[in-house]
Amino acid sequence: VAKDLGLQLPDISDRGFRLIDRGRTPHFSLHGKTGHLVTAERIDREQLCQRVQQCVLRCELIVEGAM
Repeated sequence: VAKDLGLQLPDISDRGFRLIDRGRTPHFSLHGKTGHLVTAERIDREQLCQRVQQCVLRCELIVEGAM
């Protein structure tokens, strides 16, 4: 994420980042030292999308401060 936004790693801690998942359980997190978007826990497709053929998890990343 840091690379995609053109930020250096120290900039990650200086800015406010919020990751918003659309479900009850947060599935993703932002690794503070690397700037990578990672899974927060093991994702079980069968549990999340039992009756749906195409399983999509959506999340939003909000970056505070001017870009």
